[in-house]
Amino acid sequence: MTAMLADVLHAPGSADPGPVALFARLEGSWHLAWTGLEPDGRWSTAVGELHVGRVLGGRAVQDVWIVPGPGEPGAGVPPRAFHGTTVRFPDPSAPGIWRSTWMDPVNGRVRRFVGGPDGDGGIVLLSDDEDPWLRWRFTDLRPDGFTWSAESSWDAGAGWVHDERMTAERVS
Repeated sequence: MTAMLADVLHAPGSADPGPVALFARLEGSWHLAWTGLEPDGRWSTAVGELHVGRVLGGRAVQDVWIVPGPGEPGAGVPPRAFHGTTVRFPDPSAPGIWRSTWMDPVNGRVRRFVGGPDGDGGIVLLSDDEDPWLRWRFTDLRPDGFTWSAESSWDAGAGWVHDERMTAERVS
């Protein structure tokens, strides 16, 4: 066996993304401007990066989020910093539904999400198997940018608090 992990994990994109089209449109590298709600109610900011590509024979889309970015103040320092990955794939038994798992070793977090298109051209993902519930949204999706936002609910979705936002600009 001579293959390396990158050889078997990464899958080249194609003109026809097929079933992974929903997230494959995010393929590439992005500059992130992050804003997050602190426990005292203040908003803090940081810059970071996102890298997205197809993996596992083109059956899934994986991304790596790094905030603050390498060399930035607070990089790699919990609890606000994160350096994690999400693997997302369309559920073959439920058309239009995606399964997604977020792993963040900086903070020791793993969250599972289910989601899909939101009906307005964006994407919504929900994690409701532990508290707080999390709702992540991708909106304003354009070839050169998008907005990602996070909301938390401590009352099983009855009320939501908007606690994070990132604007992404494609790196050419």
